[in-house]
Amino acid sequence: MPTFALASVVTPPFRPRANPHQSTMAESSIGWADQFGLITKPHTALRLRRANAAELAARAAPYADPPRAQLLSDLITWLFALDDVCDEDGLGADPCRVSPVISPLMQVLDRYGAPAGPTEDGPAPLAAALADLCFRIRRFGQPGVLLRFAASLHHYLFALLWEASNRQQGRVPAIAEYVQMRRHTGAVLPSFALTDLAESGLPHSRHRVDSKLAELNTVAADLVCWCNDLFSYAKEHGQDQHNLASVIAHETGRDPASALLDAAERFNDGLAQFLRLQADVLTDAPPAVVRLVATRRHWVRATYDWSVNSSRYQ
Repeated sequence: MPTFALASVVTPPFRPRANPHQSTMAESSIGWADQFGLITKPHTALRLRRANAAELAARAAPYADPPRAQLLSDLITWLFALDDVCDEDGLGADPCRVSPVISPLMQVLDRYGAPAGPTEDGPAPLAAALADLCFRIRRFGQPGVLLRFAASLHHYLFALLWEASNRQQGRVPAIAEYVQMRRHTGAVLPSFALTDLAESGLPHSRHRVDSKLAELNTVAADLVCWCNDLFSYAKEHGQDQHNLASVIAHETGRDPASALLDAAERFNDGLAQFLRLQADVLTDAPPAVVRLVATRRHWVRATYDWSVNSSRYQ
């Protein structure tokens, strides 16, 4: 367990919750991954089980009904599987090798999960699983969610190319650039989209473009990603520079301990900013906005609680 992160990061002051269907979700997600060929080796299944996507989904969507909660759990499982593919054999360090993996996924998103044409080859496992996710989103009759999901996942895939290019060139991004791109490399926004679907009662788009609510959404995404960075730093330090503490150290010349402390302070300041924005946004807010803000609170707390004992950071 990363003791530094626990000692330096303020625990999000939101009550931890969990969906009562978590254990069923966990088994179903592993079965789903196996069904679509995402599990090719024994260690792949073990790694997915230990990552426990269902726990993160259950904490992020504690009140969702089983089909919607399962959809979020399967998405997170898919993201872990893709991340593992990019990690194997240095694939994520070579844009020429990761591009052929990403291209069929973009084709699925361009079709919003609709079946491929008769002349196309059968989809690879990752693409077939993604098409299933899109199909299931479509069945809930919320096309706006599918549009948001596809757009934000497109950004995530492009961000993977950005990371691969940086690794190939030995380039460490500037802090401001990293903060902006981290929102996409973390795949938080497509996860938010499915969480909104899971909790139902979506706010109208006129509320979503409100400057304060948009800022709150961005800050929540930052907190999720920075929490991930802080808890994964001990494992990734010296191997990958795509970490908030690493880019701070590179740009400022600080030693790793000081940079890690700075990253923790940024998280704590972001959490305080979230609380201020929450108070402003919830003033005279309609019920749909109140529910949306609650989902972001759930995600921030869920990420913290899941990260404390996550095997992916050990």
